[in-house]
Amino acid sequence: MSTKSAIAPLDELARRIQDEQLLAPLWPEDDHIALLDQTRLPFVRDVLEIHTPGEMAAAIRQMQIRGSGAIGCAGALGAYLAVRQQPDDPDQWEQAVQALREARPTAVALRRAVDEVIGAARASTVPLEAAAAAAAAFVSRQVEMERRIGRHGAAAIPDGATVLTHCHSGGLAGAGYGGRALSVIRGAREAGKQLQVIAQETRPYFQGARITAWELTQLGIPVTLITDGMAGAMMETGRVDICVVGSDRLAINGDLANKVGTYLVALAAREHSVPFYTATTRYNVDPASRSGDDIPIEFRDADEVLFIGDQRITPEGVQALYPAFDITPARLLSGIITEAGLFEQPFEEKLRRLLAAGEEG
Repeated sequence: MSTKSAIAPLDELARRIQDEQLLAPLWPEDDHIALLDQTRLPFVRDVLEIHTPGEMAAAIRQMQIRGSGAIGCAGALGAYLAVRQQPDDPDQWEQAVQALREARPTAVALRRAVDEVIGAARASTVPLEAAAAAAAAFVSRQVEMERRIGRHGAAAIPDGATVLTHCHSGGLAGAGYGGRALSVIRGAREAGKQLQVIAQETRPYFQGARITAWELTQLGIPVTLITDGMAGAMMETGRVDICVVGSDRLAINGDLANKVGTYLVALAAREHSVPFYTATTRYNVDPASRSGDDIPIEFRDADEVLFIGDQRITPEGVQALYPAFDITPARLLSGIITEAGLFEQPFEEKLRRLLAAGEEG
């Protein structure tokens, strides 16, 4: 079997991304995976060539690709690259993807995607074909999940609403349609609702300022930028109707791990009786985490807080902490928007059914 015929599912995926004009964070090319460097947006569109799972892991660690859905897709395509490198040596696949699995410890979808592709290759007599098909299927499922999240979430958005979101949970953080939170916003707009968005800037990488704002302008949705400390003031003065954020991991009880700062938004929303939702897929639900206490929080290099680019913003000797995520207790959530529908409290049984349905499908 030729390499060309083996990777036909990835060629079809690349055509779909182009035909549907998806804002995809990465896509297959002939001999590599093309990856849009999100650290350069919105002013520079730099596309990287990823040839190995090690290069994919480095791109994840360096935030060149980020967002739970996009990281899952990167895991699937990175695992395919491992099989492509050594199609007849399963032991080499495992060694090659080890760093990929561990590139973002809070993102549970990453490990699931890697395991799905490597498992498909191990179970097949034609491993490269199986890996390509499994990787393409993973990304395609992500697109469909995002569309369904948009349809289900649209019902929660009042016509004329101002929606507050934190960080970036859009197409570039997913598979190209709208990721998690922006799938809901996009779905509401496609349902004919008028709305506008308030986006928090999201220090220290400014994902809200650089990427959320850019993506919403691409979709023609009005967006206003605020700093990370302004959410409470916006709600107190009646400027926010609803909050929608993404998710990097949900414990089985509904506790939410998302970009640090999410917890403060949820607290302010509860104080001001503003509905607060997270959007997610089954890939982000972790049944091994009974609550948020079981979710590992990634601490990144303090220099990411002490510097903006190459410019130090505080005196020498000052220390900094940067937990990339925080935990929002399930009690603060008005609901969880999934590909299977909008779940209200209590969450655990509904999340277990979501997982079970995924296993059956």
